Amino acid sequence: MSENLEENKIDKNEIDYTIDFVTSSAISRIGIKFLALYIPILWMSGYMAVAVFFDVSRYIPWYINMFLIPVWLFILYFIFIFGIAIFTKAFLLIINMIHRPREGVFRAEEGDQDYEFWRLRVELKKLVLWFMSRGPLPWVVMWGFRWIGVNIDFSSHAQDAWVDGEFIEFGRNITVGQGTAVMSSMVVGNYLIIKKIILGDHIVVGGVSNVSPGTIVGKESVLGGFTTTIPNQIIEQAWIYLGQPVARKLKPNKYAEQRRDVILRRQVDEEVKYEVKQEVNIDEDKKMLLDKNKED
Repeated sequence: MSENLEENKIDKNEIDYTIDFVTSSAISRIGIKFLALYIPILWMSGYMAVAVFFDVSRYIPWYINMFLIPVWLFILYFIFIFGIAIFTKAFLLIINMIHRPREGVFRAEEGDQDYEFWRLRVELKKLVLWFMSRGPLPWVVMWGFRWIGVNIDFSSHAQDAWVDGEFIEFGRNITVGQGTAVMSSMVVGNYLIIKKIILGDHIVVGGVSNVSPGTIVGKESVLGGFTTTIPNQIIEQAWIYLGQPVARKLKPNKYAEQRRDVILRRQVDEEVKYEVKQEVNIDEDKKMLLDKNKED
């Protein structure tokens, strides 16, 4: 009965959210009034990089500076992109004080404040991520996500995906595949949907997938490649989901067998497995495990 109710709920959502959308990674029209903010940000960042070079290089002999050109280019590049991040953050703080970001469903039309400020935030955050994603150090992109407001740590991987810059909460050890879009905001028809996305610990999202606003993914779950969730869809813990236009249950994730207080042991030769209760990082429990193996 519960499965039938879930299927009916998904079918209803499919009707309500027939997705003809424009994601925040591909806004159809970019207003000049938004791009005008790029000019002062790029100018101030470039000025900072040039000022550092002339202020420091004058104390170094010219013939040494000639040999240090590759090093200087590397250093100045990072000064430039971190300058972009700093000045963009300053603009975002001012913008958010004028109009605080909020979740909800809004009219996607010029003149609507939530829509206009959303577009402004997206364009500014895209500038930071665009420069950082083209650098030689992959961890810089993860720092960029954190800097613009994504709750993510360095145990996760999302360098090859598009991740919106707000209302997203990542757990630990999450892998987001290449070409995937994690969208906390989406334009559906004439409406803008903004809803927080929560991804639990130890999740894999396959390549070229779409995670829609409001999606909650339980820990140790897997979204297969080319999978799409609908807005507000809940992915159950330790399950594998697959499918378009709606992600559906495929099978339990049999590899999600390790919990914090349980160690799964296998005796490969004898094809025996058993669970042992334990406390994390306590040597006494290791002795108990050894004693149990001797008894067997």
